[in-house]
Amino acid sequence: MNDRILAIFEQHADEFVSGEQLSEMLQCSRTAIWKHIQALKEAGYEFEAVSRRGYRLLRQPDRWSAVKLLAALKTRTMGRRLKLLDEVDSTQTVAHQLALEGADEGTLVVAEQQLAGRGRMGKAWHSPKGKGIWMSLVLRPTIPMHFTPQLTLLTAVAVCRAIRKLAGVPAAIKWPNDILIEGRKVCGILLESVAEDERLRYVIAGIGISVNLEQDDYPDELRPIATSLRLAAGREIDRIALLTLVLEEFEALYTLYHEHGFEPIRTSWEALTMSLGGQVRANTAKGTITGTALAIDEMGALIVETEAGDTIKLYSAEIQHA
Repeated sequence: MNDRILAIFEQHADEFVSGEQLSEMLQCSRTAIWKHIQALKEAGYEFEAVSRRGYRLLRQPDRWSAVKLLAALKTRTMGRRLKLLDEVDSTQTVAHQLALEGADEGTLVVAEQQLAGRGRMGKAWHSPKGKGIWMSLVLRPTIPMHFTPQLTLLTAVAVCRAIRKLAGVPAAIKWPNDILIEGRKVCGILLESVAEDERLRYVIAGIGISVNLEQDDYPDELRPIATSLRLAAGREIDRIALLTLVLEEFEALYTLYHEHGFEPIRTSWEALTMSLGGQVRANTAKGTITGTALAIDEMGALIVETEAGDTIKLYSAEIQHA
């Protein structure tokens, strides 16, 4: 029924079609028409509704296209093997399964919507349909297992650079894995690794970017702390252009990392972060620590000078900026 309704709107482009006309054409009640219009709205279609004139289709949802995505890619490896999904619990779960089945490095899983997207420390990630980039990338790095935290920072640099270039907004990295715009979160990064006999088998890099969400797309509890590129830039952002740029930036940094180590990544990260030089409050498994964030070390740990004058290294913590 939804497809038939959309076909009618395509035949009447930029025109209003009344509920009465739709019910006559489709031989159903006006209440049923209203319910289908609401379902289409939830799927990302935008309508203008005017009393006594009916509905006019304003915008269709931006949907992933494998043909368009592969045509736009300039990478050699990242994203060249692609799995597009409409709806999934989490792209991380799918990517793990593909990696276990032997998927090549660079295999990309992208979904229109996640029903149970996840972030660090078991937190949920809000991933509505057709509004963001919800993706997971299979990596098979030739590094020791204890170096994998470095890849989180590398991923953050790639995403932050891509966002700044394409959207023109002042995105900044919050240690260890968030991208913020003027204090509000626009992207989360989650890297999960699998090892066997102390040897790294693969890493899944999960990236969630809130691209074209509007204020009404967020639940009440997220509105004060989250934003999207559309809200920050004041315009709609091309998801394919952004995704391909993220992959290009990632591939360049990943190659640099394997050739020259972590130091050039660390330098780039420090140039893009908001987390150094100021007061931070870190919630760790051992309690709360307050102090000044000084730098990150060669493993990606955050070096903090406490109020007591001690210098400590944080490898995993939830931090807040003063």
